[in-house]
Amino acid sequence: MSGWGGGYVTDIPYSIGWYRNQSPVRMAIAAVIGGAEAQIPTGDDTIAMLELGCGYGLTSLALAASNPNWKVYAVDFNPAHIAVAREWAAEAGLTNITFIEGDFSTWEDDPAMRGLPAMDFVTLHGIWTWIPPVAQAGIVRLLAAKVRPGGLVHISYNAISGWTEMIPVARLIREAGRRAGGASDHRASEGMKLVRELIAADAHSLAGNRTVSSRMEMLGEANTTYLAHEFMNEHWAPVFLSDLQETLAGAKLEWVAASEMTENFPELVMSEKQREIFHRYPDRMMQELVKDLCTPRSLRSDIFVRGANRIRPHERTQILMDVALALVKPPGDLPKTLNVAAGQAELNPEFYEPIVRALSTRPWRVRDLLALPNVIGRRDNPAELIAILSGADMVEPAIRPMTAPGAEAIRFNMVTARRLIRKGASNSMVALACRPTGMPIATPLVGLALVYHYENGITDVEGLLEAIEPPEDRIDDARKVVIAFLERHLPAWRLAGAV
Repeated sequence: MSGWGGGYVTDIPYSIGWYRNQSPVRMAIAAVIGGAEAQIPTGDDTIAMLELGCGYGLTSLALAASNPNWKVYAVDFNPAHIAVAREWAAEAGLTNITFIEGDFSTWEDDPAMRGLPAMDFVTLHGIWTWIPPVAQAGIVRLLAAKVRPGGLVHISYNAISGWTEMIPVARLIREAGRRAGGASDHRASEGMKLVRELIAADAHSLAGNRTVSSRMEMLGEANTTYLAHEFMNEHWAPVFLSDLQETLAGAKLEWVAASEMTENFPELVMSEKQREIFHRYPDRMMQELVKDLCTPRSLRSDIFVRGANRIRPHERTQILMDVALALVKPPGDLPKTLNVAAGQAELNPEFYEPIVRALSTRPWRVRDLLALPNVIGRRDNPAELIAILSGADMVEPAIRPMTAPGAEAIRFNMVTARRLIRKGASNSMVALACRPTGMPIATPLVGLALVYHYENGITDVEGLLEAIEPPEDRIDDARKVVIAFLERHLPAWRLAGAV
């Protein structure tokens, strides 16, 4: 591990991926669902957004390509990340994005960071609980200085309630890894081996613990790069939301909503008895603590606002009625149930199926969807409609519905596919830039690779299968993926305006 990292993993690259809750459009909608006034970006808005801890920059690049009228800024302290991100932006011809190599703890000494404009949106994914207190303090000062009044901040972080039983395991992985030597990914793997050995040896705190067993099973499928960045950072420390809120109060930030929209509906994340306790407290921090102890989430993802103005329920309804939605999956993918923290939520087919059928023709505004004559169910709750269809990964908000895909987005997608295909197509989630939605559409890397080859003239099943070069023992599975792309996903992405 490099000495300049200050305890943060720097000797192996960070993984490339897309996390949709970092989208300003989704941030604003989540804030409104949470009952806070927020300006949902429209197609003509010129906004400024900042990503802190951008890694190789895929999130910021895809948002810049989807919104050429936005000004996007992205900061990372690893010069290797910034070098790649700048090359990527230049190759894609993006002129509305600026990458800065900067240190959060000393940002005031950096002319580039001091010169950042006031931001409408700031996002931090997977940063806060992995960095030292001095860097956290620098972020608070930065947010206080650079977030405009009314601006939104998204932060994802490890929640202590979801990590309680795994904290000793994480410490064990890190300590065993430190003694193993070698690169951080090797150290993490050695730490994982020790945990498995102790489970097999019936260690009291590990063996028979369902939480530890399920988490270790999940981690067993993760790549070593993820494990290294998850466990080998020296300052990793999960937090309570209330403690994070107290810290961010130094920047006049107030919590307003969970960025995962379904988590703002108690009936979707808690049982009836749990909700009775939840509603006993008017204090939102106490409510969230109760919710955390009732739901198995280790990663919280929250929206804060600098100066919260609360809106009445009818105002929230009117704002959300004007949101346009675009279908990003085939209508046949609409599930019968939605997996939520409280179990499975059944989707009323008489309500959702007519809505999805309408969306399969073009993007619609929520108020028009709820006015469809064949929709049977509540027509006065746009928040739940948006949250459920979003939670099912069926739709994305569309801020420029029915517009052309956009030259910047198309060029970025082709460049990104070329760059990432060299690393080998896989199931890691990446982003298909999309101007009509104003936010990228999530797809496995193999989906982006298929778009690339299709746009370059390979349009038949066997040709595409040969182009993605699947392993010999996975050809049959890969052929199914190609057929699904041609028959289902490509038409849906065309309809959304991504291709």
